[in-house]
Amino acid sequence: MLNDQDAALRERAARVIPGGMWGHLNAAKLPAGYPQFFASAEGCRLTDVNGRTYIDFMCAWGPMVLGHRAPVVEAAAAKQAALGDAMNGPGPVLVDLAETLVGMVAHADWAQFQKNGTDATTVCVTVARAQTRRRKVLVARGAYHGAAPWCTPSLAGVTAEDRLHLIHYDWNDVASLRAAAAEAEGDLAAILVSAFRHDMSKPLELPTRAFAAEARALADAADAALILDDVRAGFRLNLAGSWEDYGVRPDLTAFSKAIANGYAMGAVTGGDKYREAATQVYSTGSFWCGAVAMAAALATLRELQRIDGPARMRAMGERLRAGLAAAAERQGIAISQSGPPQMPLMLFAEDPDFRKADTFCSAALEAGAYFHPRHNMFLSCAHAEADIDAALVAAEAGFKAVKAL
Repeated sequence: MLNDQDAALRERAARVIPGGMWGHLNAAKLPAGYPQFFASAEGCRLTDVNGRTYIDFMCAWGPMVLGHRAPVVEAAAAKQAALGDAMNGPGPVLVDLAETLVGMVAHADWAQFQKNGTDATTVCVTVARAQTRRRKVLVARGAYHGAAPWCTPSLAGVTAEDRLHLIHYDWNDVASLRAAAAEAEGDLAAILVSAFRHDMSKPLELPTRAFAAEARALADAADAALILDDVRAGFRLNLAGSWEDYGVRPDLTAFSKAIANGYAMGAVTGGDKYREAATQVYSTGSFWCGAVAMAAALATLRELQRIDGPARMRAMGERLRAGLAAAAERQGIAISQSGPPQMPLMLFAEDPDFRKADTFCSAALEAGAYFHPRHNMFLSCAHAEADIDAALVAAEAGFKAVKAL
């Protein structure tokens, strides 16, 4: 049952905010009992406005890669805030951050910074079109690349012209990708790929080596850009780029979410071939050079390097995955788990309306763990073995609730 403070805030919000909330953070889309408003967060725990604390497996939908209020990040941000944030130009931290990111990301010769993932993917597409002087962009059917008219999953307010030059292919289907490239008919500007397939409510699917290699080969053959949308997965799977493990390097990469551990930051990295086009494209914003977020990003990246963040998150994700499988088996519940351990998704067999998933999540929430029924979840470096084990106790309550349906 919703707590009183949360219900009161929702009622007030409904009067002054269309729908009471917008976008992917709208708790009305979540199972019963999920709070909309939170009072505080620290490490891998967050506390709602009624004082209930949960072990967090959404990490603000990705940004909290080191955990909420990570001391090393907060100290860097506070130090920069005492000097200045939005000024008439960037602080020296801009250069420090660009040098660090270029040194970390394998394909990168340069970097630019924005404020969110949609900014970054849009800049990538625009730079690719400026470089190639072509229009067509290949995108996977059902993929999410942001909330701008050219890519938003909603068609409200979107015209056909906004998407006129997108051509769709099926993820991990080499023949489909080749067909889409052929359809571009000499007008191919870019092939846009995600780190892995993470469509809502569907099993997550890592790229095959054949698919990744073909995307690179087709882009090379057409002298087009291969763009990696690493907004969601960036810095959780591989600090050098999420396709490094497949032996494929993009021309342009979009980052956001985890780059600054909760501070608003997006980034684009590119190779020298696209440097001049990036110079020509007019992409800017009044807050894009905010020094506080850049200081937070610099501290985040350095800390992830120091502690080997992806390996730590992978280990905890594997512990969670094994524990969920064992708990489900004890209750005789059939589940599937997919995606990288750092970004897991658990679905229930024979659950077309997600009744089982919703029941599981509501019961687990009541027991103190914040899971998601349909979206990939996120591990952070703040999750330790004891936190995973405590969450698995909550998950056991969730599976028992499903068994009782």
